[in-house]
Amino acid sequence: SSKVAEMVFASVDPKIKVTWTKSDGDQVVRGTYFGNVDGPAESVLTGERLALNLMQRMSGIATQTNRMVEQVRPYRTKILDTRKTAPGLRYVDKLACSIGGGTNHRMGLYDMVMIKDNHITSAGGLTNAVNKVVSYLENRGLKSKIPIEVETRTLEEVKEALTCKDKIDRVMLDNMTKMVDEKTSRVDTTMLQKALSLIKGQIATEASGNITLETVKQVAASGVDFISSGALTHSVMALDISLKVKLISKL
Repeated sequence: SSKVAEMVFASVDPKIKVTWTKSDGDQVVRGTYFGNVDGPAESVLTGERLALNLMQRMSGIATQTNRMVEQVRPYRTKILDTRKTAPGLRYVDKLACSIGGGTNHRMGLYDMVMIKDNHITSAGGLTNAVNKVVSYLENRGLKSKIPIEVETRTLEEVKEALTCKDKIDRVMLDNMTKMVDEKTSRVDTTMLQKALSLIKGQIATEASGNITLETVKQVAASGVDFISSGALTHSVMALDISLKVKLISKL
C-alpha cells in the first residue's frame, strides 16, 4: 500500500516527501515504525486520513491473503480473490491480495467470462450458456483473448461441463464442501474429490464456498488448482496504523 499512500499525499501537495523503512509485503509487528511523511503540516494532515484508511484496509487484506497462502503452501493450489470488493476500491483491494501472495481473479466483466448459476438458468442450461458465450466472443474476435469459466454445483453439471471442455478454460466447483464441525472447522470434501476424479486434470479447477483460514488447507489437500475466497475483501479486518506528527520548524 506504500505506492497508494504516496499517490494520496502527492495529490494533496507535491512538496510532501514520503520515505519507507519497510517494503510492501514485508512482515511487521505491533509498534513497528515503517515510514516518514515530510512536508507542510497542513498538507500532511489533509492527506492523513485517506492515506491511513487505504493502508489499513490494504494491509488487512494482504495479511489475511498471506495467511491463506501459507496454509496451502504444501500444495500446488493458488489462492484467488474475487470481485466482492468495496465499491470504487477494486484495484487497491486486488493489489493488496497480490501483495499478500495471492493471485488475482478477473478484474471485471471484460477480462474473463464467468458463467454462473443465474446465467445457466437464463440460457436454458449449461451447454446453451457456453455456446452463447462462445458465439458472442467469436463474433467480436475475442475468443482467443478472453478465458471462460463455468460454475458447477452438482456432479451432473461437472459431467456436462466436461462435454464443453474444448470451449472453456476453467470449471468452478461451487459449494462442494460441507461444514461437518464448526467448532473444529472440519469440512467434508467428498463431493469435491468426486468432481476432481471426474475431471482428471482435463481442465483447470477452482473450489469456492466454505473457504476460511481454518478450512482452506483441507480444501487444498483435494488437489484443486485454485481456491477463491470472497472473504479476503468483503470481510476485512483492518490493521491499526497511525501517523504521529513531529514538528520540525515553524514558519
